Amino acid sequence: MTDLLTVQNLKVSYPTRTAVIEAVRGVSFTLGKERLGIVGESGSGKSQTGRAIMGLTPKHAIVSADKLDFNGIDLLSASAKQRRKLRGKRIAMVLQDPKYSLDPVMSIGRQICETLRTHENVGKAEARDRALAMLEAVQIRDPGRVFDLYPHEVSGGMGQRAMIAMMLIADPELLIADEPTSALDVTVQLDVLRIMDRLVSERGMGLIFVSHDLRLVSSFCDRVIVMYAGKVVEELKASELKNARHPYTQGLLNCMPQIGESRHPLPVLDRKPEWAA
Repeated sequence: MTDLLTVQNLKVSYPTRTAVIEAVRGVSFTLGKERLGIVGESGSGKSQTGRAIMGLTPKHAIVSADKLDFNGIDLLSASAKQRRKLRGKRIAMVLQDPKYSLDPVMSIGRQICETLRTHENVGKAEARDRALAMLEAVQIRDPGRVFDLYPHEVSGGMGQRAMIAMMLIADPELLIADEPTSALDVTVQLDVLRIMDRLVSERGMGLIFVSHDLRLVSSFCDRVIVMYAGKVVEELKASELKNARHPYTQGLLNCMPQIGESRHPLPVLDRKPEWAA
């Protein structure tokens, strides 16, 4: 399998008045045309890893890596102009909260069309038709009505689906999905996962799927990376997640409720200082 993305020793840190906060500490992995899950607690560095790949870390952040290569392009040395051409067209990221990711003064349809027309030479009519088709693909009823609505006029779940549509409209080669189904009900969640699965299998897209849901990742992804305190503590096949060896991964699995089994109170993860070393 040809690697679409290569990440070697990625580090992201934030200088403060009192110290330097290391958000990502030496993360390494490769990604082909597959579904890679990244799991871990809040603050483990999952989203920061995705933002560093996209070039969306704040200006004061310090980002370094031995190698950060996307399909032959060195992302660390790429200019701001090259990054803008890549973002949205070849690499896209579905952010976690649509309230802070969608432009509040632009209609949903206009935002989706803007993404498409920025990267492809299409007219307004064709852009509208493709935007409506994508809204329908992410299970939005009456896409014509939603097309003209503003972000504050839709629910959180609908805003999430609209953002997914905006990221998929230009057919990216790599999609980083940061908790893309967290605001969706179970039935719509499955529909969105089918869309992403089809893009991977039919169009050869690479997918980085960031999630807290270990069961979802184990059934949907091909491989799983487990992060703790900014580091990768374990990498294994998704189908073998239940056989994880690292005590942190075992602790996460042990904290989940089991159907048909009385587990009250649920076990609490006992963090060890050596895990962060």
